[in-house]
Amino acid sequence: MRRLAVLALAALALAFGPRHARAQAEEQSLVDRATLALQEVFDLGDMSADARSLLGRARAVMICPRVFRAGFIFGGAGGDCVLVARDGGGSWSSPAFYTMGGGSIGFQAGVQDAAVVMLIMNDKALDAILDSQFKFGAEAGVALGTLGRGISGATTAAVGADIVTIARARGLFAGISLDGTLLSARSQSMRAYFGRDVSPRQVVVGMEAHNPGSDPLRAALLRLSQGGGAPAAAAPQGSAAPQAVITPAPGGVRTESLPAPPPARTR
Repeated sequence: MRRLAVLALAALALAFGPRHARAQAEEQSLVDRATLALQEVFDLGDMSADARSLLGRARAVMICPRVFRAGFIFGGAGGDCVLVARDGGGSWSSPAFYTMGGGSIGFQAGVQDAAVVMLIMNDKALDAILDSQFKFGAEAGVALGTLGRGISGATTAAVGADIVTIARARGLFAGISLDGTLLSARSQSMRAYFGRDVSPRQVVVGMEAHNPGSDPLRAALLRLSQGGGAPAAAAPQGSAAPQAVITPAPGGVRTESLPAPPPARTR
């Protein structure tokens, strides 16, 4: 009987181990593509200075490496996204995983799909996304804005908006409308990436879980939100104080303290 039990456990490990590894590889690929999309949006173009200024004041960021309109791919519309937030010390969290879909996703004429970055400017907007399935245009008290060229080619003012959307396609900023589109958390992706069940709020607000694979994304956010070497922006209002990060590791979890920022150089 003991031998049969050992064989059964070995069979389960062989069955689920590779599956888990494949799932984590898929989520890591999304994080890597989000890093590239972020740099594409903020490092190029005549509007990058405005975008970086907004990023420096943002509480959180939702990055969707590829959002496509209805009828472009198998008749669907939407894309996969990652959500990251920063704490009172300016450190960015590991990502929570989301899917965007449904509704009426519309780009300006001639654009079929684009990288989309949503700057979440305050705790009110972040809570609206974390507390439930978020529907663009339906959340009372959450004002939406667009940075760049609108659907008709005009520029929409982003000042005062709770969520500012930036879309970029083929090296150009592109307007986008997300009315009625839903954002939904992906619990299976969270489990695959962090090795245990964890909620988006635990990851991006509590910073209770960390995957080292997200470090390039966090470093890019830190660089861009500080203006590529400029003094760090003021911490977002209402953000949490820095704390320890729990990282999944073989056989359990380990606690890892976030590194302190380097001391200022004096002349």
